[in-house]
Amino acid sequence: MSSSRSMESRTGRTKQRYAEEGERLVAGVVPLNEARTHVLLIQSTRRTGWVLPKGGWESDETCVEAAQREAWEEAGIICKVDYDLGQFTEARTPKQISKDAPKSLYQFYQVTVTREEAEWPEKHKRNRRWASYTEAKTAMKDRPELLQALERSTISR
Repeated sequence: MSSSRSMESRTGRTKQRYAEEGERLVAGVVPLNEARTHVLLIQSTRRTGWVLPKGGWESDETCVEAAQREAWEEAGIICKVDYDLGQFTEARTPKQISKDAPKSLYQFYQVTVTREEAEWPEKHKRNRRWASYTEAKTAMKDRPELLQALERSTISR
């Protein structure tokens, strides 16, 4: 593991970036294996189920750096960015949005996982697992913005 990778997850929103309409800017990855046959999913800490690694894009980093940091903190992976998959608007209803959980605007990148570490910052609260395209679609059926990112990736279908 690189000595520059922290074993502490960033917390709080003091450096959080926001879009013009007030959406929280979130960077994430669709982490594929070299063969592009499987995607690495992580357990959600706020909801039940499996999700893609993602988190707040902060003011002291680029969007790509934020995506790679979140991949490390949440999934314990080192990855190489392959493609910019674009932006995705969160699908929560107005009733589900609050001051503590504002609407988010996601920026996803397809990445190739180059290394999985045995220890990572959020290991104590997240499991990870490799899933086929079909398994991932089922696991993330309630998260349309994550499914859209998966759909734009080059994973084998």
